Amino acid sequence: MGVTGPIRVVVAKPGLDGHDRGAKVIARALRDAGMEVIYTGLHQTPEQIVDTAIQEDADAIGMSILSGAHMTLFAKVIELLKEREAEDIKVFGGGIIPEDDIAPLKELGVAAIFTPGATTQSVVDWVNGHVRQAA
Repeated sequence: MGVTGPIRVVVAKPGLDGHDRGAKVIARALRDAGMEVIYTGLHQTPEQIVDTAIQEDADAIGMSILSGAHMTLFAKVIELLKEREAEDIKVFGGGIIPEDDIAPLKELGVAAIFTPGATTQSVVDWVNGHVRQAA
């Protein structure tokens, strides 16, 4: 069954981090590129993020994490997607993520990490090039 229509992306701010400007900028860029964006707002739990992605039939989850809890938060979202048999939902993220943590995050199953300085166009291009490729 082929998937049609725009790519659907949940943009989420997990944990206690209260800074959402970057997430809103990315959400707007993805929307302006023709994608359907579901922005979850601040202080979402991994469970809320996964529930939203499944309910919204999302193709991807983009998380912005500035709090330093990226290893735990990404791992929990990936684990919950596996438990819910929703591993087809790609997970990507950005924020303040040390270079040394990028390889371990990718080993966990995070498809891409965008660090400070990444352009909104690079995120849009990545989503267009890597989400729904198997469809």
